[in-house]
Parts: sequence; C-alpha cells; structure tokens
Amino acid sequence: MKIEKLREMAPEALAALEKEQREKIFKLRFQHSMGQLESSASRRTSKRDLARTLTIAAEKRRAAKA
Repeated sequence: MKIEKLREMAPEALAALEKEQREKIFKLRFQHSMGQLESSASRRTSKRDLARTLTIAAEKRRAAKA
C-alpha cells in the first residue's frame, strides 16, 4: 500500500487495517510452514505493509499529543 494513502486514513481505519494485515501475515506464515505458499515474497511485502501502517499510526498519535 502506498504511504500517501495511509496518511489520508483515519486512526480508526489504520487500526482496522493493522488487524487485517496481522491476520494476513499469520495465514501466510501458516501456509509457508505447510509448504503451500506460492511466493515467499508475499510474506516480505506483507510485513513491510504492516510496518508502514504502524509507522503512520505512531506519527498520527504523536501529532495528536502535540
């Protein structure tokens, strides 16, 4: 997901997106352990998307405090 799109989202939407991404990473990890994962790159991109989401959420929290 693009960083610009994440910056436009509300904090509640970011929290929901974070939950979805964590579930997706869990499912990918399970598929990987079972040998059913087609592309190992999807795990990496999912983790990066989660990191972006968490970073933007933290920025918004800091901005709200200031």
